[in-house]
Amino acid sequence: MTKTTQDAIKCFQDEAQAILDLIPQLNADFDQAIDLIYNCTGKFIITGVGKSGHIGTKIAATLASTGTPSFFINPLDAYHGDLGMISKNDVVMAISYSGHTDELLRFLPLLIDRKIPIIGMSGNPNSLLAKYSTCHLNIAVKREACPLNLAPTSSTTATLAMGDAIACALINKRGFKPADFAKYHPGGSLGRKLLLQVKDLMHADNIPIIREDDKVSEVIIQISKARLGIAVVLDDSKILGVITDGDVRRAMQHHQQVFFSLKAKDIMSTEPKSILQTAKLSEAERMFQQYNIHTLLVVDENNELQGIIDSLSCI
Repeated sequence: MTKTTQDAIKCFQDEAQAILDLIPQLNADFDQAIDLIYNCTGKFIITGVGKSGHIGTKIAATLASTGTPSFFINPLDAYHGDLGMISKNDVVMAISYSGHTDELLRFLPLLIDRKIPIIGMSGNPNSLLAKYSTCHLNIAVKREACPLNLAPTSSTTATLAMGDAIACALINKRGFKPADFAKYHPGGSLGRKLLLQVKDLMHADNIPIIREDDKVSEVIIQISKARLGIAVVLDDSKILGVITDGDVRRAMQHHQQVFFSLKAKDIMSTEPKSILQTAKLSEAERMFQQYNIHTLLVVDENNELQGIIDSLSCI
């Protein structure tokens, strides 16, 4: 193991321990902070300077994506007009590891004058920030992961972890569901899977249909033409089974001499997996993983074939 690898491991260990050390520092102020944010009828605004500001921006983004209207504001900008973004119904969380950041402290009287609740987050429960806050979240660490014990490393990790803890507590308190998350991420792959229905992406045209008495040569032709790797065996509108290209290969291997005399019914799988056309794409993905398959038959409420969906559609 090289020295640089050892340095990385030491950093991971120090920062992991810094997060674990936050546990005994949790108290009633954390519950009060969650109640303030949950009951806020306005916006949840986060502020901070420097590294604390960068972490605050990420916390605001996480909260906004999980059902808490939130944004970040730089206290320096507040002195030049951005204070107008803050209303009496809002709640503000101010982050400063030292708890004595001058630019932030000069911002607090403006909030106190408006009777806006302040959640302070610092590593010093005796700081001025803690003193003037409605409640205080202690993010103290024993030392920075930085070998010089100077650069904000463990402290910024602890700050971010406390922000995530707030988000997780609010997710549970709000009863926030995956479908709710998808509404805030409609352009991402998760939103796509949770919002789109199977019918939106299924193959509905030129479905390879065969009869149970069709010869295996016809099966091969239909599977090849459709390029879906599967053919559906139907009797009128009743689904009898499916034949995949894998079924064809296995039949060829096991019945070499009589392979071309076989019929569809001789090699078909009689218990194909299907999914309702109105099911979410996420349900199709779950079934692909659970059954280790690549295609599903798409059916309506009467179990009549509507299309085929493949695993690539869920990517």
